[in-house]
Amino acid sequence: MHVLPLRCVLCVSLAAAVTLHAADKPKAAPAAPAATDPYAEVQPATENLDLAMYQRIREEGLTHSHVMEFASALSDGIGPRLTASPNAKKANEWTRDTLTKIGLENAHLEDWGEFGMGWQQLNTWARMVTPDTAVLLVQATPWSPSTSGPVTGDVVAVTIQDEKDFDKYKGKLEGKVVLFGAMRDVPPVDKALFTRYTEKELEDLAEFPVNASAAGIPPEMQARLRERMERFRMIDKIAQFFADEKVAAVIEPSRGAPDGGGSGGTFFDDNGATLGRTPYLADKKVKVPVVVAAIESYGRLYRLTQAHAPCTVEINVETKFTGDHEHGYNTVAEIPGTDPKLKDQVVMLGGHLDSWIAGTGATDNGAGTIVAMEAVRILKTLGVKPRRTIRIALWTGEEQGLFGSKGYATEHFGSAKTATTPDQMQLPEFMRRATGPLEVKPEQKLISGYFNVDNGSGKIRGVYTQGNAAIAPIFAQWIAPLKDLGVTTITNRNTGGTDHLSFDAVGIPGFQFIQDELDYETRTHHSNEDVYERLQSADLRQIATVEAIFVYNAAQRDQMLPRKPLPNPEQEQKLREALPGIFPGAAAPEQK
Repeated sequence: MHVLPLRCVLCVSLAAAVTLHAADKPKAAPAAPAATDPYAEVQPATENLDLAMYQRIREEGLTHSHVMEFASALSDGIGPRLTASPNAKKANEWTRDTLTKIGLENAHLEDWGEFGMGWQQLNTWARMVTPDTAVLLVQATPWSPSTSGPVTGDVVAVTIQDEKDFDKYKGKLEGKVVLFGAMRDVPPVDKALFTRYTEKELEDLAEFPVNASAAGIPPEMQARLRERMERFRMIDKIAQFFADEKVAAVIEPSRGAPDGGGSGGTFFDDNGATLGRTPYLADKKVKVPVVVAAIESYGRLYRLTQAHAPCTVEINVETKFTGDHEHGYNTVAEIPGTDPKLKDQVVMLGGHLDSWIAGTGATDNGAGTIVAMEAVRILKTLGVKPRRTIRIALWTGEEQGLFGSKGYATEHFGSAKTATTPDQMQLPEFMRRATGPLEVKPEQKLISGYFNVDNGSGKIRGVYTQGNAAIAPIFAQWIAPLKDLGVTTITNRNTGGTDHLSFDAVGIPGFQFIQDELDYETRTHHSNEDVYERLQSADLRQIATVEAIFVYNAAQRDQMLPRKPLPNPEQEQKLREALPGIFPGAAAPEQK
């Protein structure tokens, strides 16, 4: 996913093991890996491409597409799909049943473990009562409790940055509607919110940067991580303080977006808005109602408080919790392989099925879900008999830390232990540093590769190799016949923030496509604008067609896709340490 760099760093550090259980019992995994070691296979210089199949896939995908039918059924018929919510359950069941209807086999749900509280928003509204009446644009933040019906309170702005700030508000907030968060600048929208990559931008993206921070986290990123962790440390205390003070409700301002996109009534309702680090856990449950407001609604209230003008708001938050120990599930289905020597090997594709709640999860990541479903529909409609098994997987828990794909990888492929030092235990599980060698399972050597879509609705312009330089010449040959569809760029750069990382972390080739950005970051990513109308039908047809071709090529090759060396987190840390004894005349430090 093309996201803020901080999220990339956080997701790359995922290494938490998840206990798994079978939901709908899948077929037993092969008992032993294939005889060929995928790390040792010699790759041919020239790919054997079936150009007739390229034509058939293009014809079906571009002129007989059903991708928008999938889109409406998912985003309109089911709606937002917060992990472990009733709608997530509906989406799991709908994808399982639909994949069965279009001809896939072994469609089932896999339980990746306990997540936390199930939750849904039933109704949220707010209005200013004095000094004037005005409708405010708000929604409940995920896992917010309800108000006790409509409640009215005086509005007060609260700023808490460190421990001493609590004293300023003790005994003063009971029954108040709290504005929590400084008013941000709202720049004019003087650039297009909807963009596509230029040829120059694609050329730049294809270049691999070698810089001083290539072997670690750059200083500016380290500073942002420290800032984020300080916010994590304070946020739970602030939430408890508001509960102890018996505030009526909390209103937070929506964050901004590039080029002024976080304005004009667009608001974002995700992890950055919740008043808690892990509000989905019962023992971390937020005890006061919290809503996020469009910046224009928030701004009027904020300015009135700064002018010390009387301001009163009536607010009603109606939400429903559906259990404290809900589990998360992935949807999995297959087109079985037919080659006696290769059918136990697997090519995977997918994206995350869960979403946030402000919109209907159409672009994030309904788009990735429906193009994966359309890709396998294309192959089934054409009667493809792949040499390797083709497996689609639709994940949940991605938005909270890649839980679904990480859990699947841990269960099927392997994992590394995570650090248990006091400083690491302060972090959320998905951010803890991996330690020790990667322990792999037999299935790990049977997965040729995984292809992921999670950059919204924009058409594919190329693919990130995730640092797998050996595959770049292969992909270059695959995309040559797709130049007229706009697919031109191969880059050895890494990209983060989504489920291909769970495969890369266990030594399996995992890839995210380069997609046109459109208005994904500026307007739809986690926002109330993440709806069907933001999907681009022609782009989605192109994505599904290209993804079907990539999956088909991987399934038909004589060899599995080339792999990077098996990750070893412990060894990686040692390799980055300074070489001892190379500075002339330097004395070894005394051992304490």
